[in-house]
Amino acid sequence: MYSLLWLFDTLITLYVWILIASAILSWLVAFNVVNAHNQVVRSLGEFLWRVTEPVLAPLRRILPNLGGIDISPVVLIIVLYFVRNLVFELVTGW
Repeated sequence: MYSLLWLFDTLITLYVWILIASAILSWLVAFNVVNAHNQVVRSLGEFLWRVTEPVLAPLRRILPNLGGIDISPVVLIIVLYFVRNLVFELVTGW
């Protein structure tokens, strides 16, 4: 059972890092720090968008519009850590 918990924790941690990378890359592209026409940057951005957008899009519809500030990755990270801790408490009784 602990192996499944470890796998669950690892997958959530990996997805959180993917969310952070996606947010950082979007900032770098928005402020013209990296060239969006570069094939590597475009491929990385496409991968991150395809992995994160299916989860973030429904969350964006629920959250209020804050005038250009997207807080959906932060909210999703908080929810993921909450679910992770809840599962650990239910399974281990800790």
